[in-house]
Amino acid sequence: MAFDEIQLPLRVQFGSGGGPSFSTEIITIDNGYERRNQNWSQARRVFDARSGVRSAADAATLLGFFHARAGRARGFRVKDWSDFTTAADNIAAPAFNDQSIGTGDGTTAVFQLLKNYSSGGVTHQRIITKPVAGSVAIGVNGVHLFTGFSVDTTTGVITFATPPAAGQNITAGFQFDVPVRFDSDQLTLSAENYATYKAEVVLVEIRV
Repeated sequence: MAFDEIQLPLRVQFGSGGGPSFSTEIITIDNGYERRNQNWSQARRVFDARSGVRSAADAATLLGFFHARAGRARGFRVKDWSDFTTAADNIAAPAFNDQSIGTGDGTTAVFQLLKNYSSGGVTHQRIITKPVAGSVAIGVNGVHLFTGFSVDTTTGVITFATPPAAGQNITAGFQFDVPVRFDSDQLTLSAENYATYKAEVVLVEIRV
């Protein structure tokens, strides 16, 4: 599956709306009780970015970007303005101890970046595959590391030069994008006047 490591231009995407969705099958039995089956372990996000297109310049930028992605054919990155860092408020600057991503065992050197969402004693671990280059900070047992590891910004995988010792808590803080594609192979642009445009821009998260 083709994926371009490029972010949708900021002026086009700013003001976009959207959020996570899950897939759940619900069967209601005769006595009114329900049986629920969770199909996805990870949420899938959908964004409506139409509000980001206001001017002729925005429309031209989007048009070029859409052609280069060949509609739905190629994936790309988008910044979710409501949730793009590991900080508690989802938007502040990240810190190396924001999120726990694993525990050392003396053998494992590879860890996946994660973001944890907790409520009512339940924690959902979101797999992060598109961290922003230069934003990833790593800690081991409360110590901020500056060397001894590498970050793959195309997969969200952290690789340590030396596996962390058994029982050591691995933490991380970072900014991240969402991997998406256009929801349609047709881009609809409408001119309100010589300087104002509107567009249908629906983006769907993809698994990578």
